[in-house]
Formats: sequence, C-alpha cells, structure tokens
Amino acid sequence: MTSFQIPTLDTRLTSVLQQKINTKTKPLGALGRLEALSLQVGLIQKTLMPQLSKPTMLVFAGDHGITNSGVSPYPQAVTAQMVLNFLSGGAAINVFARQNGFALRVIDAGVNHVFEPHVDLINAKIDMGTANFLQQAAMTQAQCEQALTRGAILASAEISTGCNVLGFGEMGIGNTSSASCLMSVLCNMPIEQCVGRGTGLDDAGLSNKTKLLKKAIQHHALSNDDVLQVLATFGGFEIAMMVGAMLGAAEQKVVLLIDGFIATSALLVAAKMQSNIVDYCVFAHCSNEHAHHEMLNYLGAKPLLDLGLRLGEGTGAVLAYPLVQAAVNFLNGMASFESAGVSEKS
Repeated sequence: MTSFQIPTLDTRLTSVLQQKINTKTKPLGALGRLEALSLQVGLIQKTLMPQLSKPTMLVFAGDHGITNSGVSPYPQAVTAQMVLNFLSGGAAINVFARQNGFALRVIDAGVNHVFEPHVDLINAKIDMGTANFLQQAAMTQAQCEQALTRGAILASAEISTGCNVLGFGEMGIGNTSSASCLMSVLCNMPIEQCVGRGTGLDDAGLSNKTKLLKKAIQHHALSNDDVLQVLATFGGFEIAMMVGAMLGAAEQKVVLLIDGFIATSALLVAAKMQSNIVDYCVFAHCSNEHAHHEMLNYLGAKPLLDLGLRLGEGTGAVLAYPLVQAAVNFLNGMASFESAGVSEKS
C-alpha cells in the first residue's frame, strides 16, 4: 500500500513574513495576489528569503481505453505522436518551457506505443494504455499503486538535484473523460456538470460523451470514500502517476505548479488522500474546459490566470511561473520604507 504523509504547513513565520511584505515601499496590499503568493512560498520554504531553484515540468503521457468508445474527436494514436513532438521540441510546452527556463521531462506512463530510447524520455510505462472503464476498471489496484510509487520516485529524483519548483502536465487522448468521472464521483456532482468538449467535440459528440460517462459511473457505482478504487477505476496511468508525483513532491515541501483540468483532477485525488497538499500548490490558471472552474472552487483554489487555455501539457503552469518569480523577487529585492527613507502612511 502506497503511503504518503504531507506535513501541515508551518505557519510560525506568518507574522514576520507579513510584516516584511507590509513594510515594503508600497501602500498596504497594493501588490494584491503577489503578496499572498510571496507569503505562501516563504512559508513552504520556511524562510524570509525564499529562492526558486531549477524549475522543472513533468509531462506524463498515457493512453485511455475509453477513447475507443468515441469520447474524443482525435484518435488514440495522437498521444504517441504528441510525445514524439515533445521530444523533437516542437510543442507549445517546449516553447514556453524554453522561454521561462524550465527543464522538461517527458514521461511515458502508459502510452500505447513502443518508443525508441531518447535522452529526454523517461520510460515509466505501466502498460500499453488503460482498459475501457465502460466495461471494467481502467487499471488494477496493483497498477494504480505502481503508478503512484513511480510518480513519487520521479519527483524525488528531480528534487534531489536541487529543484524546488515542480510543474505537472499531461498528454493523453481521452483523459478529460477520466478527469470528468473522477470529479463527478469524488466531488459528488452530477456528471453533466463535469463534462466538457475536451479536444473539441461538437454538440452531438458532447451529448454522447456525457451519456457514456454517466453509464460508466452507474455501472461501477463506487463510493467516494475509497479514493484509490475510484482512481483505479476511472483514472489514466498518466493521472495516477501525476498523483504520486504531487504527493511525493509535497512531502518534500516544494512548490507545486498545478496546470489545467486534468492536472487539477490529479490534485483532487491527491487532496482526498492528503488534504494538506493544497497548501503547497500554486494554481496556475482556470482552463476553458467546462467544469474546471467548479473543480477549483471545490478545492478552495484561486488561479493566477484566466486566459481561455485548454491545451494541457503543463502550458498554463509554465506561463504562470513568472508571477511566482515576481512574488519572490519583490519580497527579496524591494526596499522597505525604513531602508529607502520613505515616509510611511500616517
């Protein structure tokens, strides 16, 4: 049984950090959300001078048996094709990672393809894609736990090199169906509130997807108390591995950059297992995928950006990172009223 223990965020520095923020040369609260962000990073790192080191994006890829039932306008083969695109440096996440100084790790968690060895590809394959959860659980309990463990090991490997900021992205045709079912069952919401157009379904496709997912949820009839069983039944190997990576990273008190709908569904599972994980998360953006807004509200999360993104890959997380840098930089580099000789508000 995979076990994680995420500590409660140590808040003993709250008052002194807040005092440092408040006495910068600005009106009280004038930097808005950046002030809360700087406080959060300072508390995660337990320091008045936080530093961001070796930001890394982990992109997990996996295929889904449910894809064969027509829940996506794209064929399953696109997952492997996009992994090859990542490896050749041509995807959006490659562009934005280079722009913002991220190392990029591409992880085969369960793609239905045998890849040639590549220096930028981590082979952590559990199987050649999940089973179709319309008929049976997507994965076995053993596979689910294996994915969690491998995810935690991958996160730990990055942290051991000095990385203290981890982003989480994914690629997997059909994975919005998994995310929708995870949300519906774990949040006890009607599936109709949790389903979106994914990679671009038309109205008829969206209606069909909703009916299929509703049928799957009714077929399995799971309680939301058994989180691992829900994950094994409806998840993907890339989602389960991401859950393990998030939990493992939070255990080691690093900053977690949470991307869009799929990544947040992984975080939802992780939070059901260890609720303290949310304190270590920076929610990058609100996706244009239907239901992401509700999922964020359920988690009590306030995303930094709302750009209408729905690409996945970790793109939103990397795009939001400069705001995290700005929060840390103003805390460390901005003068105080006293040091600058500026009069404070009377």
